[in-house]
Amino acid sequence: MSETLDPLSDRACRMTYAYKTGIHLRETLRDGVCLRTAVSEVTIHTEHLEDGYPDWHPAPDSFQGMLRLFIYREITGDSYRTLETYQELAEPFGLEHIPDESVLSRAWRNRFTDGVREYVTVAAHFVVKEIHDHGPAVSAVRPKEDVIESDEDSPADDEESSRAFSDEQIHRTTRLARDHGFDGFDSGRAENASYEDTQFFELQTFMGMVGCGTAQGAARFQFRRGEEYGPHGDTHLRAVKQFEPTELVEGFDQASDRLLSAIADEASFRRPVTAAIDITTVPYYGDVEGMPMVSGIGGEEERAFKFATLSVVGENVPLILAIEPVRESSAWDDNQSNQVHRVVRRLVTRAKDHVPIETVLCDREFDSMRVYQTLSNLGVNYLIPKRISSTEREAIETMEADGQDVAVETASVEVEAGSHPMRFLYVPSTKGDGTAVFATNLPVGPDQAESFCRRYSRRWQIENEYKSIKNDFLAKTSSKDYRVRLFYFVFAVLLYNIWRLTDFLLKAGVDSEMEYVPVLTAGECVEIVVSALIPPD
Repeated sequence: MSETLDPLSDRACRMTYAYKTGIHLRETLRDGVCLRTAVSEVTIHTEHLEDGYPDWHPAPDSFQGMLRLFIYREITGDSYRTLETYQELAEPFGLEHIPDESVLSRAWRNRFTDGVREYVTVAAHFVVKEIHDHGPAVSAVRPKEDVIESDEDSPADDEESSRAFSDEQIHRTTRLARDHGFDGFDSGRAENASYEDTQFFELQTFMGMVGCGTAQGAARFQFRRGEEYGPHGDTHLRAVKQFEPTELVEGFDQASDRLLSAIADEASFRRPVTAAIDITTVPYYGDVEGMPMVSGIGGEEERAFKFATLSVVGENVPLILAIEPVRESSAWDDNQSNQVHRVVRRLVTRAKDHVPIETVLCDREFDSMRVYQTLSNLGVNYLIPKRISSTEREAIETMEADGQDVAVETASVEVEAGSHPMRFLYVPSTKGDGTAVFATNLPVGPDQAESFCRRYSRRWQIENEYKSIKNDFLAKTSSKDYRVRLFYFVFAVLLYNIWRLTDFLLKAGVDSEMEYVPVLTAGECVEIVVSALIPPD
């Protein structure tokens, strides 16, 4: 912290107790206890905390209970409205019920003094940072970037100034990232066409920024830039349909190569990286007849387009290096059953053209002997959680009977594409009581199994990626044409990569440790891309 505290002052004692609370919570979570239980059991030191409501105040909620509730809220990032629905928190936190959002808001503003609010945030934010930096993965914990403290807590003024970027620096860097990103796409339209491709890209960026559909976005864009400047909505859709799915995927690969060329000298990308593969969905609510790319989810009661991605995770720039449309068998089409190992092969093969890959992390959807062998054939290591079947249950029961927390089972994969030795790692679950099982082709022993499996927590970055892509960069559409759907998603991912590359290039000029948390928000980046797509005359 920037100020020197008298070690005997109330605030110094309060901060000491706040960190003690945070440390206790972190250790409890590492023991596999769920967040609700951890918060209900943690020691709250109130010696230097003042209840802002006097004894005669009619507030029925206990001060201790409200402290626990707000620590929980600061760890999860839940809104007051969401928190109000979690009535199951009342009893473990020592409350008669969870107050409504107006009471919660008043309590934070009026009942909690500055010192109490500081105690809550210091303890909770310490937990968030520790969980994301060192594990274990806890799904309820909010993203780390939500809680990074402001520059007022920096230890020195010169560090503050080193992280301050001028508008011209940001605009220049964003334009550089943009130029590297968009050149990989060419609609193949006639040279005498009324609009250049960049004008369609500018409109697409604008629609993603304001979160609207094509017709409304085109009208608002024309109002902003002039009626003759931008294309109409139907013209935009016709241009988008010029991109065939294979051309879009190839264009994205070219864009990825160009983006990475801007940071080719960065040492971390010359070393093998850890990559994560996942599948995200974009909901679809229309008629499914003649829609082979629509998949059923949630027992096929819900429907969506599915896209698989491969992302760089860990300490590197969190870029998405490959996209693959997912075509599954559904009740309304004649598609073959999804060959997920082929999706994996295409993603990894394309990504390896850009960076060397050491380890691939996948979720349980990729738990398949064919996937294991495919990754082995591609010369990469893998760590994949396994679905629990009767075989795994029997092994877990044997472990419990023998008093074992960790076990390693050697096995081998033998499929038509080849064979290789591998291991199943049985380790304590990080999501509560029980045992998790992971598959890997690395020679991991019982002593290293638990720490090795913590690598899997690096996948938390993907959820933040998808959230940002859908909320900050993905334009809305109700089109049934898959070319439109794929273009919108690919373009949103491209904008996400431009944002992350811009952030990296800005940080590269600062002589300090590179952090995951961006210095430039997604919204700021999109606004700059919109304003800079077509240079001034």
